[in-house]
Amino acid sequence: MVAAATINRHAAVHDAIYLGHYLQERQREAARAAATNGITLSPGRGFPAYLYDPDGGAGEFADAGFPDVERYGLEGGFWLYGDIGDWLEDPERRALLLDAQRSPALAAQARRSVSPSARRGT
Repeated sequence: MVAAATINRHAAVHDAIYLGHYLQERQREAARAAATNGITLSPGRGFPAYLYDPDGGAGEFADAGFPDVERYGLEGGFWLYGDIGDWLEDPERRALLLDAQRSPALAAQARRSVSPSARRGT
C-alpha cells in the first residue's frame, strides 16, 4: 500500500479566504491563477509551489503501475472555516465568497471531493 497527499490547486483560494487576503485584488488574482494553472506565486509572503489538478495525483499513480488507485477528499468547501459567518453577513465579502465558490473549476473540485473515492478507469 502506498499513501500520498497532494494539495489541489484550489487551496490557494481557500487559504486566501481563510487568511482574509481574498479581499485584496492582487491576492484574488493570484489565487484564481493558481486554481487555473496550478502554479501559486503569492504576492505576499508565500512561496512558489505546484498545486495539483484534483484528478492529477491519482492519474500519476495509476500511470506508474499502481493498481486500484483511490482518491479521498480530506478538506472541502468554505464551511470548514471558523469565520464563515462573518463572510456571509458582510455583503461585499459574501459576494466574493460566492463568486469564488461558483467558479467552474472550484465547483468541479467540490463535486469530486464529496465522492468517497474515484477509481481510474472505472
